[in-house]
Amino acid sequence: MTNKRRFILSVLHLGLGVVLLSGVVSKIFSLLILFFGIYFIIKNRNENNEAAFFSAYIVGGEVLFRMSGGLFLYELPKYSILFFLIIGLYIEDKRHHISVSYLVYILLLLVGISFTNIPFNESIRKAIAFNLSGPILLGVSAIYFYKRVFKLDEILNLLFFMALPIFSMLSLLFFKTPELAKIGFGSSANFAASGGYGPNQVSTILGLGIFIITVHLYFKQRIFIIFLLDVVVFMYLIFRGLITFSRGGMLTAFICIALFLFFYVLATREKLKSIMKYGGLILFFGISLGVYTSNVTGGMLENRYMNKNAAGIAKKDITTGRASLFKSELEFFINNPFFGIGVGSGKYARRELHNIEAASHNEISRLLGEHGVIGLLILLLLIYIPLKHLYYSPYLARAFLSAFFLFWFLTINHSAMRIAFPAFIYGLSVCTIYFDENEDSLHR
Repeated sequence: MTNKRRFILSVLHLGLGVVLLSGVVSKIFSLLILFFGIYFIIKNRNENNEAAFFSAYIVGGEVLFRMSGGLFLYELPKYSILFFLIIGLYIEDKRHHISVSYLVYILLLLVGISFTNIPFNESIRKAIAFNLSGPILLGVSAIYFYKRVFKLDEILNLLFFMALPIFSMLSLLFFKTPELAKIGFGSSANFAASGGYGPNQVSTILGLGIFIITVHLYFKQRIFIIFLLDVVVFMYLIFRGLITFSRGGMLTAFICIALFLFFYVLATREKLKSIMKYGGLILFFGISLGVYTSNVTGGMLENRYMNKNAAGIAKKDITTGRASLFKSELEFFINNPFFGIGVGSGKYARRELHNIEAASHNEISRLLGEHGVIGLLILLLLIYIPLKHLYYSPYLARAFLSAFFLFWFLTINHSAMRIAFPAFIYGLSVCTIYFDENEDSLHR
């Protein structure tokens, strides 16, 4: 994709964020993406991985559509991606290797449905769909991407398509959120600064945008043609992510960037000067924006990341209540070790036993509590396959694959699988990235 086309698409999406302030327009646009996705996947028989590109776009836009009132169904993005990937697998002419391991994974997930036990006045269908839509999408995503070959420029283009709706989110946040002076910052995640939507999900996707621009900077792939404009958008992504006061998404992004750069250094040692230059810029802007944001929020940002309350006193619980949820799910696992308490039952069992009204924020403990030993087997399988694949990949491929895998692992630990992003990015962690043979520095 040419720099000119990237620039045009990026600018259009910055403008799109303003248009999507209207919920009606947002609904129409989300449906158009679904219909055009199906049309082009079938028309081209997925010859150019249209299923992956349209899915990547929806991954980047899911939170945008939710916060702008653009979804007819809350889980429509997950179902759309699921539909795209299945159609792509079925209709493409070239046969793709289907991993038996991930088919077994999906079957193991379904076992827990037999043990579901929720109050009679609650919807079993909704409880199961809410808890399994993400994990099943992960399975289908892994089946689609497993050892599927992508060239380096295809991976960069895929990430770029994922970033486009994130640019729209930046515009929407700019116009939808109040002036900073009118926002009351405290020691918890801030809904007002997140466009009135869940700060955890917003910061997760903004963190993804930060990672994508970082990768493009290192490969000298311009988004807005002019380097300075890329830097400005990069800085604004960090700023918007910080003022959500949701730590998970931002910390995850910077940890994944660090891991990406570790393998990037090993792969391209002769480019150490370039690595240090961009790494220094990222560190400089990150620290500068952190200091600036802390000042404009009256020091509350520093308190938030140092786990202090508004008075500057250290809190006892750094997890903002997630530890209690985690402990309750481990308790379910200990008391029901073989098959767990059943899919979707955790929320209601927790309310009955501990008087805690909250859904799980941690997919690992949810799998253990609701699926028992089967959940443990699922986790081992999900960790083993990408790590084995990572081991046999060249260093530059490891830079991408390890970052994708870590994005999945860290995200499900603070946000479970409420959005499609962790399921899709896990699938990318088992793809195969191809480099030209004459690029010796890109291999071991």
